[in-house]
Amino acid sequence: MIRSARLLALALLGLAALCGAPARAADYPTRPIKFVVPYTPAGTTDVLARIIAQWLTERLGQTVYVENKPGAGNNLGVEYVVNAPPDGYTMLLVNPANGINATLYKNLSFNFIRGIVRTPNVMEVTPSLPVKTVAEFIAYCKANPGKINMASSGSGTSVHLSGELFKTMTGCNMVHVPYKGAGPALLDLIGGQVQVIFDNLPSSAGHIKSGKLRALAVTSAQREPSLPDVPTVAETVPGYEATAWFGIGMPKNTPREFIDRINAEVNRALADPKIRARLAELGGRTIPGTPEDFGRTIAEETAKWEKVVIQSGAKVE
Repeated sequence: MIRSARLLALALLGLAALCGAPARAADYPTRPIKFVVPYTPAGTTDVLARIIAQWLTERLGQTVYVENKPGAGNNLGVEYVVNAPPDGYTMLLVNPANGINATLYKNLSFNFIRGIVRTPNVMEVTPSLPVKTVAEFIAYCKANPGKINMASSGSGTSVHLSGELFKTMTGCNMVHVPYKGAGPALLDLIGGQVQVIFDNLPSSAGHIKSGKLRALAVTSAQREPSLPDVPTVAETVPGYEATAWFGIGMPKNTPREFIDRINAEVNRALADPKIRARLAELGGRTIPGTPEDFGRTIAEETAKWEKVVIQSGAKVE
């Protein structure tokens, strides 16, 4: 059982109001910083963390290294960070599962209030599946109930719940197959062991562009500029919309001066043309606004996915 814990997510485009002991930001950091990704390598959380880690390493004069800690729908990595000393040397890549898990896991009490980037998910299939549009997929799925295996990067992820939302809105009968991250899920999708996934675009973009996977639609309300010829799911299933958001977190009571330092450096990263271009290439857009704006976004997302969890009957496998 995952223990209850509290985490305050660090603002990347603003500052969260945190309390902590006095600290000298000018001396921070004096040693390497661990950046925890609660999934296996190669997924979107991992890709984003490594982009930010490289930037911070170059600017802080200390190594910021990514450590993957997958398991329990991302909660093992989260618990590791919230139980770490609040000294500024452990960070978390926050992701949509942290909002979804508020409903899926009944004994959690994480607090997340800021973020960095939002991306669409992409509905994609193994090329051997004889469908090229969402409408064709729905027809094939209904003609073959229970024979479509829907992969995800783990139970409770936005990848999982995007598929569950699609199921409830279309009546498609698909079997959920959770993996410990997007990397292994995509390998099996390419190999044909599973047939469909609603993956975060950054981890799938390369496979789509290389032709290893076939994109049917993006899950955002509007088409994605990096995939202009790929329609939205909503063009076939009116009202459907699902996007993923990501941020950085530190343990509660981390000195505010340290948070200010990291926050300022990441702000510079997100203003850098090369970083912005890289995120856009991956289908991501930075999240502007105040901590309060992001707090409202998280509250809205949590409420939205709570309804999906309840309506779909999704459970932790």
